Amino acid sequence: MLKFLFGGRKPAEAKPETQREAFARLVGDLNEAIVALPEKPKFVIDPETGGFELVLPEQLPDEALALPAPEVEVPELEESVEEVAEEAAEKDTAAA
Repeated sequence: MLKFLFGGRKPAEAKPETQREAFARLVGDLNEAIVALPEKPKFVIDPETGGFELVLPEQLPDEALALPAPEVEVPELEESVEEVAEEAAEKDTAAA
């Protein structure tokens, strides 16, 4: 009686995915990922092989968060503020 209640069913077999279903799923996943990007990639299709490439920006938003901030070089000033002020004062006196 217990075998009848609990052991009589066979487990459902997984249905194999067709090539059309697999391709549709992949394209859907790719479109979802592209929609989420602020800057859209460029698609390049190779007609000989039928393959395609994505030309992505140099840095994606999630990569920008993971990397340290770039060091900004501050150029050294050749003249001090005082020297520039003196030159401006000389030009003003020469013009007057």
